[in-house]
Amino acid sequence: MASYFTSFATVGARRVLCKDKFKTLQIKQLGDKKRLSGISDKNVIAENFATYFSNVCSNTSANRAAELTADYVHRRSTYLGVPVDDSFRFDAELVESVIYRMKLGKAAGLDGLSVEHLRYCSVSLPCILAKLFNLMLFVGSVPTDFGQSFTVPILKNNLNVYSKSITVEDFRGISISPVISKVFEHCILERYQKFFVSSDNQFGFKKKSSCSHAVYSLRCVVDYYVKNGSTVNFCALDLPKAFDKMNHHALFIRLMQRHVPLNVLCILENWFSICATCVKWGSIFSRFFYSVVWN
Repeated sequence: MASYFTSFATVGARRVLCKDKFKTLQIKQLGDKKRLSGISDKNVIAENFATYFSNVCSNTSANRAAELTADYVHRRSTYLGVPVDDSFRFDAELVESVIYRMKLGKAAGLDGLSVEHLRYCSVSLPCILAKLFNLMLFVGSVPTDFGQSFTVPILKNNLNVYSKSITVEDFRGISISPVISKVFEHCILERYQKFFVSSDNQFGFKKKSSCSHAVYSLRCVVDYYVKNGSTVNFCALDLPKAFDKMNHHALFIRLMQRHVPLNVLCILENWFSICATCVKWGSIFSRFFYSVVWN
């Protein structure tokens, strides 16, 4: 698939950007001479990151995971979801709008394709991708390459590489996925957005929303009651790695409770089951590992 879509980028010289004009992703990394916990071998460092990130994406409770699996299997056997009509189909206009809203200058995935390839290639590409995406929804599966990504360790913002010994826990992972899979993801989010609406009281993992908005809302509530002579007590819970440790079966159960169409559920089940990543450290790639949260 990569070679096929790359060939589109050569059609129409005026619409193609030269490779040396592509922006590169600016990543804050340690230099080649830096050490990680006293280790300087890049292969060993990459494997250490792979082990760490693999352990992060694991269930916190085996018993709870088993309960969720049993609940999922029970619900899934008779699930039908909302019927799908033509209003849910993808078209070239949607695909083109998604591509042109995506930011340029982002790193390419393992297939070597970036947003620039899609934006400046043949004008027939959106139509081809729309047909491909509709076919994927019909069969309920995605290409294997959609699940392949690589993870780049990024040093956390509040740390200084010269202040102490650096360990894998001082980094967060940024995964780089195939750009065509991102287009497909955005198309699903736009066509089926009514099934993914979250509460206004949720601030995390949402576009144009962050912890600062939650803090502001809390401050407004506290100020209101304090000014009226009341005492305010609140409890804060820190759930580290909450997103990474999300149980997939719990997600599918919640989607079924929202009556998401069956074809979308099948796509997500298949997509999550083939997701694998490797760690890139400099020019070295670690082994591929899978998230065990699925089990």
